[in-house]
Amino acid sequence: MDWTSDAFIHDLHEQAATSRKQTLDKLSPEEQHNQTLAALKQSLGAMPQQSWPLKPQMIERKEYPDFYMERIAYTTMEHVNVPVLVLIPKHDDGPWPVVLACHGHGNGQQDAVGLDASDNELIEPGSHQRFAVQLVRQGLLVVIPEVMGFGVRRIEEDIKDNRNYTSCAALSAHLLMHGRTLAGMRVYEAMRALDYIQSRADARKESIGVFGFSGGSLIGAYTAALDERIKAIALSGWMNTFEESILAMRHCIDNYLPSILLHAEQPDLVRLLAPRPLFIEAGEHDHIFPVQAVKRTVTLLEQWYAEHGASEQLGHDIHSGKHEISGRSSVPWLYSKLVHR
Repeated sequence: MDWTSDAFIHDLHEQAATSRKQTLDKLSPEEQHNQTLAALKQSLGAMPQQSWPLKPQMIERKEYPDFYMERIAYTTMEHVNVPVLVLIPKHDDGPWPVVLACHGHGNGQQDAVGLDASDNELIEPGSHQRFAVQLVRQGLLVVIPEVMGFGVRRIEEDIKDNRNYTSCAALSAHLLMHGRTLAGMRVYEAMRALDYIQSRADARKESIGVFGFSGGSLIGAYTAALDERIKAIALSGWMNTFEESILAMRHCIDNYLPSILLHAEQPDLVRLLAPRPLFIEAGEHDHIFPVQAVKRTVTLLEQWYAEHGASEQLGHDIHSGKHEISGRSSVPWLYSKLVHR
């Protein structure tokens, strides 16, 4: 007799996949889009209204060889203050196209720039590969909010003891009990970052893109699905299927959305971005987002973009690395899509 729960879980996946297909097959493309978008909003949970005054404040401005870096603080909701780094090109005058840079797991916004806690350049750039610096060197204004649950935005107990480099689990537990998700709160704050970007005189407000890495790609993809102020999207180290990535191995709890598989798999959610420009980047040896699933998903996206008559708006690069950013194709691609708008 088999005492395990494996068959039960397998049946859940099979039933959900069959039900999704039967439901979507009855709908027009527009109805499919609207239903999937509604399911994403519901799974992300309740969010605050975007009405709280940001009241941005300049903390300091530093000069580096290739860019200026501003430290900004603003408030996204009551009692919630967010530190933000802004990288400004030096080689020409603005206004510039803008990229919202969404970092992944690690030390927070400093990882995106490749700096230590004292703003000194790290010897090893790590998995983020100083992607924000790659972007600003192209000629893009780069806005990097510290994502809730990382760096100085962990809960106080984790910061005090330094026992956890993230507060994802603790925050998720509290939020779920209140009908919210950590993914939803991060998406909400990304939309507030767009509000801030639009307040800057040096930003080209009609040319806003997003570049996400790993969990930051989740933020970037779902924010772009909900907010069409984002005109071009680059997703690195995340595109996959739920079944072959976050359900096939141990991942952070911030990846999981209640009930989403009843309505959509991960490629269905990314399909919401079509026909806007979209670039998928992945490492050949990424052990947590397996490359074979990435390739199958890209094939699906190619079919969907072709249906929109927008094949030229989809790009991808499978680089030779692991779970890390490359930037060799994704960064110039995002620049080209934003600068020519």
